Amino acid sequence: MAGWGGFFFSLLNYKTEKYVIAENRRIGILFRLYQLAVLGYIIGWVFVVKKGYQEREEAIQTSVITKVKGVTRANTSEAEFYLWSAEDYVIPPSGEQVFFVVTNYIETPNQTLGLCPENPKVLDGQCVSDDKCVRGETVIAGHGIKTGVCLNSTGTCEIRAWCPVEHSKRPTEPLLSEAENLTVYIKNFIRFPKFEFSKSNVLETSNSSYLKMCSYDRENDPYCPIFRLGDLVSWTGHDFQDMAVKGGSIGILIEWNCDLDKDSSQCNPQYSFTRLGTSINNSITSGYNFRYARYYKDQNGETYRTLYKVYGIRFDIMATGQAGKFNIIPTVIAIGSGVALMGAGAFACDMILLYMMNTSSFYRERKFEIINFKKERTKAKDGKPGHRERRSRRPAAEKETGNSVKKPEGTEPIEGSSPTAGQQPDVAENKGPTIPRNTGQRYSAILSPQSAESRHHITFSSYN
Repeated sequence: MAGWGGFFFSLLNYKTEKYVIAENRRIGILFRLYQLAVLGYIIGWVFVVKKGYQEREEAIQTSVITKVKGVTRANTSEAEFYLWSAEDYVIPPSGEQVFFVVTNYIETPNQTLGLCPENPKVLDGQCVSDDKCVRGETVIAGHGIKTGVCLNSTGTCEIRAWCPVEHSKRPTEPLLSEAENLTVYIKNFIRFPKFEFSKSNVLETSNSSYLKMCSYDRENDPYCPIFRLGDLVSWTGHDFQDMAVKGGSIGILIEWNCDLDKDSSQCNPQYSFTRLGTSINNSITSGYNFRYARYYKDQNGETYRTLYKVYGIRFDIMATGQAGKFNIIPTVIAIGSGVALMGAGAFACDMILLYMMNTSSFYRERKFEIINFKKERTKAKDGKPGHRERRSRRPAAEKETGNSVKKPEGTEPIEGSSPTAGQQPDVAENKGPTIPRNTGQRYSAILSPQSAESRHHITFSSYN
């Protein structure tokens, strides 16, 4: 119990720092190098590179508007001059931040609702007897509903669907190869609500013909939002014609990094382009395609359609950014972290000096000291006198010398002074003359004429 009591009482002790200068060159050099490293980190990395003195905002508000322009001709033998415009090859046409441009397609024209055989490539539509074609059952990954009849001529089930079903193969060359010359207008508006700052990637000009004449250039015209599709693909490191066969996906990243301590003209958009997904054309997961149909009615009111399986390039536009502006709070936090790192260096050097060196015990004895004022005062009373006691104790001879003057031999009594009745003469002589406390009187003590020194007179007077 005594051990636990001592432990708990030790928690009430207070520790204060005691600075000891250790003349150890190795520890000194290590500590200075650490301080230089911390200063380099705080100044170079925190303040210069990361701008730790700024308040940051990454919650950017952004909107993207796109518009594709241009026409292209289809390279088909059936229609030697079939013209595709933006209304045909851009899906969706509303101008969102994700848009698709058709570069290749398979066309199945004049489909009507009726009965026809399933495509032989569909596994669930293959059969050898009617038992495999259950009436009313949907063909898995097929084109229609089974009628319960197996057609021996094709080895597939008869289905009710839009007939004829799709049979054509994908062209090996893109039918819309000239689509690389199409242009896309990308307008991006951003806003940082914390700083009430907003900007657009379009040059602010009163020239109405500027957007009709300019083309984006990273160095010469960074605020022109007109991009050529072939350039967008080539900036990713791929060829437009190769991608146009099976399709693909392109990512367009618009990044805004704004230092609002500088002029707003220094806040410029930075574009980067990358291909999303696999770039291996012979992979089963490569490419991008989907189907859509255009519906018509003949003169008899019967509905028919043209089915398109289109291949193309999908463009995903993403806008990100952050803004920073000076604020005292992050500045103080950054400086405080630097001071804390300095303290960590001092702690590490202390550990090395006090516990990891051959002379650690010597340094520990000099650094740590336990002080108790009550114990120190008790020792002073029991042992040597304290400072005040030494000052108060003076030799008796000094007191007597300071308070009396010896009467020299053969000297006559001073006039006006007589010994008190009953007082011994030798005692009076030993004590010397008594100086009365009455004011306005003078007394003198004459030294013996036998002394070689000159006579000294002590005079007491009162000044009124």
